[in-house]
Amino acid sequence: MNPVNAKKALEPTPLTPAVFHILLALADGRKHGYAIMKQVEADSGGSLPMGPGTLYGSLQRMSAAGLVEELEELDDERRRYYRLTGTGERALTSELTRLRRALTMAKRKGVPASARAAE
Repeated sequence: MNPVNAKKALEPTPLTPAVFHILLALADGRKHGYAIMKQVEADSGGSLPMGPGTLYGSLQRMSAAGLVEELEELDDERRRYYRLTGTGERALTSELTRLRRALTMAKRKGVPASARAAE
C-alpha cells in the first residue's frame, strides 16, 4: 500500500445521518428504541424523522458492526435497550472531529454565517 492509500485507510469514514444521530442519542447513556427515536427528533430539530423500520434496521447493522449492543435488561418485555460500545464511542468521536474540521475550513474560506447556522 502506498503512503497516500495508507493515510486514507486510517481516515474515518463519514457516518450516515441516521447512524450519527443514533450514536449521539446514546452518548449520554442507554436508551430503549422509542427514547432513541425521540432523542434523534429533538437533536435534529425534527429534520431527521426516524420511524421504527429505519431505527431498528440501523441498530441491527450497527450492532453487527460493533457500534452498539443490545442489553439484557427487561423492565418491560416490549422494550429493547441499547448502549454504545467502545467502538461506537470512537466512531462518534471521529465523526465529531471530522465535522469540526469541516466547520473550521468553512470559516477559513469565509463561508457566509447563514450557511454555518449549525454553529
